[in-house]
Amino acid sequence: MCAHSSGAIGFPLRLLAREVYDRVRAIKGDAVTALITGEERIEPPGARYMLCTAEAMPRNGGGHAFVALDEAQIGADRERGHIFTDRLLHARGREETMILGSAPLEPVLRKLVPEAVVEERPRFSTLTHAGAAKLSRLPRRSAIVAFSVEQVYALAEMLRRFRGGAAVVMGALSPETRNRQVELFQSGEVDYIVATDAIGMGLNLDVRHVAFAALSKFDGVRQRRLHPAEMAQIAGRAGRHQTDGSFGTLSGGGGRRGGTPLEFTDEEVFAIEEHRFAPLTQLYWRNAEPRFSSLAVLIGDLEQRPSQPELTAAPQSIDLAVLKRLSDNPDIANGVTTPARVRRFWEACQLPDFRQLGADAHARFVARLWQDLKHDYLGADYVAARIADLDKPDGDIDTLQGRIAAIRSWAYICQRPDWVLARDEMAGRARAVEARLSDALHQRLTERFVNRRTAVLMRGMKDTNLLRVTLDETDRVMVEDHVIGRLDGFRFIVDDSADSEERRLMLAAAEKHMPALLADRAKRLVADELGELTIAKGRVWRGEQAVASIERTRQPSSPRLVLEKDLSALNPADRTALERALEIWFENRLAPLAPLRALEEAAQDEALGSEARALVLTLIERAGVVHREAAGLAVIPKEKRPALRRLGVIIGSLDVYLPALLKPAPRALLRELGVDRRPLNPEMQAVIEGGKQPPAGYRRAGKQAIRVDMAEKLFRAAHEARVKQDKKFFRLEDALPVSMGLLMENYDRLMRDAGFAVRRAKPLEEGVHGAPAPASWSWRPPRKDRHPSAAPAHRGKPRASGKPGGKPGGKPGGKAGGKRPAKPQKPVEPRPENAFAALKGLVR
Repeated sequence: MCAHSSGAIGFPLRLLAREVYDRVRAIKGDAVTALITGEERIEPPGARYMLCTAEAMPRNGGGHAFVALDEAQIGADRERGHIFTDRLLHARGREETMILGSAPLEPVLRKLVPEAVVEERPRFSTLTHAGAAKLSRLPRRSAIVAFSVEQVYALAEMLRRFRGGAAVVMGALSPETRNRQVELFQSGEVDYIVATDAIGMGLNLDVRHVAFAALSKFDGVRQRRLHPAEMAQIAGRAGRHQTDGSFGTLSGGGGRRGGTPLEFTDEEVFAIEEHRFAPLTQLYWRNAEPRFSSLAVLIGDLEQRPSQPELTAAPQSIDLAVLKRLSDNPDIANGVTTPARVRRFWEACQLPDFRQLGADAHARFVARLWQDLKHDYLGADYVAARIADLDKPDGDIDTLQGRIAAIRSWAYICQRPDWVLARDEMAGRARAVEARLSDALHQRLTERFVNRRTAVLMRGMKDTNLLRVTLDETDRVMVEDHVIGRLDGFRFIVDDSADSEERRLMLAAAEKHMPALLADRAKRLVADELGELTIAKGRVWRGEQAVASIERTRQPSSPRLVLEKDLSALNPADRTALERALEIWFENRLAPLAPLRALEEAAQDEALGSEARALVLTLIERAGVVHREAAGLAVIPKEKRPALRRLGVIIGSLDVYLPALLKPAPRALLRELGVDRRPLNPEMQAVIEGGKQPPAGYRRAGKQAIRVDMAEKLFRAAHEARVKQDKKFFRLEDALPVSMGLLMENYDRLMRDAGFAVRRAKPLEEGVHGAPAPASWSWRPPRKDRHPSAAPAHRGKPRASGKPGGKPGGKPGGKAGGKRPAKPQKPVEPRPENAFAALKGLVR
């Protein structure tokens, strides 16, 4: 639109119109940009760009160079469909017209507007069905969709209790309140938003998952299941641009109706994921240019049936229902006789039912309004008094919602050019009151459905580093400026103001947040008494003075501190406080060894099985890396291997290792604690220069050394290429080892250890140009996994008889009648009879 000299766009929501108005105004300026909706009208004298709701946009486009209609598929809506159909048929730009809508609209659009050129804009991200999930298991950045106010409130209350709160979006909220609630979610203050199907249109949210609390709704006539296109409109809120999203249903109490689990059908899932829906065959239509000769003629024209098969008569909407009811009232109908009166009366009946009271109650409101309109304008004092009656920002949520709906009605009335005296002043007052009521409603919603302290703690339980945990001068523990308790020495006490449910959550949160704060307090205490401390050579040092020695225990990840004799002169109270602070400081410094501690705990679990526990013990003893031949994998049942993987253990081609212990911090700590005395590479680079003995966590690769996880990455890439090419001789890309810094001759020697053999092409002769032929590789399985206590097995084929080197019944020498006797074989040590013997041999 901004590329044309003028333009107009019709939107389905006032919220959308306002959003785009702000964007166009930033580009073109205030003097030429207009916003026209039912409740708001900002129209400078020289406005050339108009952002409107569909009802407020000119029927024929207003003579603008560019005209667009957004969400044109709403032409199939029972209540507002005829408005969008009329604009689709008649609103045209001088130079360009755009009709924006979803794919199901295309067939009927081609019939109604044959000259239209259809262009598709596919979704960049994918939408995936994630099944059912409990409310407490929903991922962060989720939207929960319900179809009744009661269910929205119930879900928001549960989220407040378990997740710190949720934003709430409903069609009954004013646009300002919806914006504020959306900002509450977008800013990350809460991670969940509960909404009706109002979320499906006009709201761009950072939602990763959409959960349906119901799959049916009341459409004004009956309770029915949502159509797949409606489901997709809502589910499509998940994911933005190139960020993928997911959708599913709520299980448990929130996702059941009558005891039946809430589920999508396979056909619905396919339609939503692939974006394939049944095409629209008809749009709703109503005569947009009725005659105003009399009320009977007006009603007849409004009920006229369309002549085109692609159009169908619109169901009776609220404005026509009000018109019929008031026409049956003789006291009103007798005064509506002239065409001007009929037109004015019809405009009054078209007042939107913002309060959602139904035709009868809304008709009474319109009848009262007509008593003043039929004579002349509404008096400014009368309108000001009605607006002042609603300017009360107190009360509960339902009360404020009712006042906002009422003030929206008066804002609509004040926008009519021939209804209210001092129109601009009254419209400004109505908008100001709506803004104040919206602020109050947002505050009530936040107070009821958001516990800021709990929300902060819940976010911190996902990632402690995101929180600012502090201790003030009075020993109060503050998380993001919210008090959660206090410290009594090193003991955490929950804040007295917390209720029972919040107390449970805060205790759970403290378990995660408090170690960092306790460590900080201990660090300050230690710094006051001893200064900066370091760990080296099995001791804790303050500069060059030893403070405590580190004694190894049966668990390498949990050594014990013993204060040096120099500190024994402290009085018992100070010594105890210092020991406690030092222990907390030391425990915090041992955090990089958490994966090793998990292995130690698993070694005590009898459910893991003796064979797998033997491997775990070996990994602990050898600081996280064991050669595969010494791992005893042959005796470990296959059903136990998933448990090892859950512990983080990787069973590679040549090594069994724990990747978490290959990082610089744990390796350096193991070295300084005296657990692993092998050479150390402090940076733990992928490839380093080799030496007499590879550093801890590395294996030899020719004249270089490579970290075992990087070596495994090369082996896996080679096996994937071998399987993909499915040939005896296959090719491998050299880019991966080169990017690691591995020389080709060393790469060949490393791969040879894993059973890969290479045949590289000879260099080109002098004077010959071109690229050399690529190397070809083959693979032969290396030595199989051995029993941990077995001696090296014989490399030849197993003998078939007791005679050395002979066949059954054959002569010595292997062949019948052979003359050369067989070589005597060394006796092979028998394998242990059971896993306990294997464990005994490994410990020995």
